[in-house]
Amino acid sequence: MKKLGLVVAVLMIATPALATVAITCTAGAGADCNLVSVKYLVTPSQSEPNKISGFGLNITVSGTAKIKSITYTDPNYYIYPGSIQIAGGEITDYGTPVADKNDPGALGGLDTNGITIEMGALYYPTGDNSPAAPKLSGTLLKFRVDKDCTVTVKENAIRGGVVLTNPNLTPTVTLTGCPVVCAGPDCYPSGGVWVARNADWVTLGKPNCWCGIYWAQDPDPLKKWRYQCDGDADGLTEGAAKLRVSLNDLNLIIGNWKKKITDLTLNPCADIDHKYEGAAKLRVSLNDLNIIIANWKKKDTGTGALPGNCPRP
Repeated sequence: MKKLGLVVAVLMIATPALATVAITCTAGAGADCNLVSVKYLVTPSQSEPNKISGFGLNITVSGTAKIKSITYTDPNYYIYPGSIQIAGGEITDYGTPVADKNDPGALGGLDTNGITIEMGALYYPTGDNSPAAPKLSGTLLKFRVDKDCTVTVKENAIRGGVVLTNPNLTPTVTLTGCPVVCAGPDCYPSGGVWVARNADWVTLGKPNCWCGIYWAQDPDPLKKWRYQCDGDADGLTEGAAKLRVSLNDLNLIIGNWKKKITDLTLNPCADIDHKYEGAAKLRVSLNDLNIIIANWKKKDTGTGALPGNCPRP
């Protein structure tokens, strides 16, 4: 038994620790509450850096939620093996990181509850110590979902899961999911003249910025959203004069100009009047801009102060 224990101890000393890879996800906040970031972190072994060569992952969302779009991919992993097109030795189309649903072992794809991701690195000079090699940590991709859910990330075995630049080494991989919670408290009025607006509020993920005086759970002693329907789109004062409606609010209007309720990039706080406009049903348009103009550089104190009783019918 003593000899066996000695052999085990020697093996433990002689065998280098393998690289570990942690893959995590987090959901954003505010208007980006439905934007999920998938990140990676490599803890290298003692013997070599062990950079990641490629990812083959299955990403799923719970319930009836769907993955609607990919908004960002890591520029270090721009090779998409399943859809890249090469003609005459030249890459003619890099394709998409989302595997086709008809490929072996692939999930349904965008607008379903699951996607399979194929992303690889290609750089020169080669080698883990190359200045062009991927870093040991980063954001692999970002995607949007259409409703509250739980995100799960797993390795796709057919595609190798997480593959190191040394394919003979198998890393220890941990994968941690995350919740997506956009729905705020039920603080927006729902009866009478509010019915249509309440339906839009629910569709937009129940943004707190619409609730104003009805948000009893508001933890902010300044009750910042009480001025949103008067043009205070960011819920903040600006400058030494503490202006409620100023450049930051105007910039939010410009950034969301003529977006519709179906646009996942829409910041609902920029929809000042909580209504759509025209046949195109624009959420941010002239009516919202006119409110900004009418209350330009007004404050919440002093002569001509905003009443602070948003929202109003």
